[in-house]
Amino acid sequence: MAFTLAACAEMLWQDRPIAWRAARLHEMGFEVGLWNWPDHDLDALAASGATFSIMNGYLEGRLADDAGADQLLASARETALVGKRLGVARLNLHGTGLGEGGRPKLAEVATPLKWVKALETLNRICDLAEELEVQFTLENLNLPVDHAGVPFGRAEETLALVSAVNRPELRLNLDLYHAQIGEGNLIELCQACLPWIGEIQVADVPGRCEPGTGEINYAGVARALQKMGYNGPVGMEAFASDTPEAALEAFRAAFTV
Repeated sequence: MAFTLAACAEMLWQDRPIAWRAARLHEMGFEVGLWNWPDHDLDALAASGATFSIMNGYLEGRLADDAGADQLLASARETALVGKRLGVARLNLHGTGLGEGGRPKLAEVATPLKWVKALETLNRICDLAEELEVQFTLENLNLPVDHAGVPFGRAEETLALVSAVNRPELRLNLDLYHAQIGEGNLIELCQACLPWIGEIQVADVPGRCEPGTGEINYAGVARALQKMGYNGPVGMEAFASDTPEAALEAFRAAFTV
């Protein structure tokens, strides 16, 4: 197997406690992705035996204005300390804070001045990451379906930001579900992003379920990634079309090359 496989615990076995889900993923050979840590029993998660691949790296704040950047840095510091407690490998960011249903708390247009501020904020994030010995990622999001109004949402924009900062403390969380909806051309996108990828996340389109339920040829994507030399983490951030166990095995099969 060329990749380290993980899955988002929040999207699977939703009737079970989060620590049970983490332990079940660990038992099945997967690392664990988390969303907002305040929702969870951290002691139980720490005792689950799981390895945590990624977690939301902030609770509030934005990249592109002074007040939002200060909120983001304070929130990221608090979250990074929780991440260190759990041994989380990557702490995930977005262009702005997300509210109910993934909608932005503040919809924005990324003007040239906001691009300059976003780069400054991300360099401050890298300074924080260097101090605390953690790594952050910046995730692309789709605008047409799930996240209208999020600035710096497209993969071409997150790539532009991360490559311009070009520091090891900041990588891309390249979400191919979002990219397929918003941009497409996934294999060439992966190639363009390759030097800056920290994690790849997947779900099929439409429906946001496991590979094999929609239009994306994930087995072909996996073979292309292997040929590119990518052997990092791939996380399934998807709902299960049937049982979580069957969804996870379909995901494992697609990314076993």
